[in-house]
Amino acid sequence: MEFHPDRNPDNPEAEDLFKDCAEAFEVLSDDQKRQLYDQFGHEGPRGAGFQGFSGTDEIFAHFGDLFGDLFGNLGFNGGGRRRGGPQRGADLKMAMEIPFMEAVEGSEHEITVPKRVECEACDGTGAEPGTSPTTCPDCKGHGQVVHAQGFFRVQTTCPRCRGRGQIIETPCSTCSGSGAVQKETKLTVRIPAGVDDGQTLRVPGGGQPGVLGGPAGNLYVLLRVEPDERFEREEYDIFSEIEISMFQATLGTKVTIPTLTGETELDIDPGTQPESVITRRGEGIPVLGGRGSKGDHHIRVRVTVPKKLTSEQEETLRELAKEMGLDVAAKKKGLLGWLS
Repeated sequence: MEFHPDRNPDNPEAEDLFKDCAEAFEVLSDDQKRQLYDQFGHEGPRGAGFQGFSGTDEIFAHFGDLFGDLFGNLGFNGGGRRRGGPQRGADLKMAMEIPFMEAVEGSEHEITVPKRVECEACDGTGAEPGTSPTTCPDCKGHGQVVHAQGFFRVQTTCPRCRGRGQIIETPCSTCSGSGAVQKETKLTVRIPAGVDDGQTLRVPGGGQPGVLGGPAGNLYVLLRVEPDERFEREEYDIFSEIEISMFQATLGTKVTIPTLTGETELDIDPGTQPESVITRRGEGIPVLGGRGSKGDHHIRVRVTVPKKLTSEQEETLRELAKEMGLDVAAKKKGLLGWLS
């Protein structure tokens, strides 16, 4: 209320503070945005696609019901800005599937969105070219009419013009008087590095156009990230597996492993145990709003045991087991061995 535009006309500082309050409410009322803010500050929600509000008109459109409850009975105009004047356009939602590595590195996509755009034939007026809308005689262009009921005065939407404040006598033949037509529109969506499956990006102004000069709605893009056969993801960490023989695990070796940036050689220390995990710090996925920080890459080691050995190999292993004082199963005799 303190920084409401109606209380602070022509005060840009108050308007900026009012926008800050609205953005804070938007973040605090969304569990995901709040968690990102708690972890990464302002950059957290912004990295996830929340870019704030472009102006007070968008704020009133976004929180129309809230401001109607707060200011509707206090003489402010905030609750009534959506009626009889500019109205914010509807939001649009769509899903987008992206490869795993685009979610890791970030990318830009040009997408096609079916949306309503201003009718070129009538320049968005809704009136047939050569004619113009006329001011509604019932509400005198305000979009609202007042009814007196005893001591009370009730303000409602004008039934004749339905809150537009204007009447179109001759509707445009192209758009049927709506002032907009359906059209395939191309938009660029920026995908920040580190996004995950199921997250939603907000494209300000990417929704349906506003009414009577109101701001456009927003486009919300639900991301579906394709799996990668090389890696499993858990938040910003990635997991992969390698297989080595028991001889390599015992004596140590070097193996080539896939990484998010290509391939690299990994040192396997002598005596590496089965199911042990080697961690490469900071080689995981970029953290949204993390100012360059990244998760880790965990490599699980699978140790394989040979299923078949030559007689010489088996004898060598038995001699080694004997030297180490290990009990092993007796050598199986073949048919000739049993006959002898």
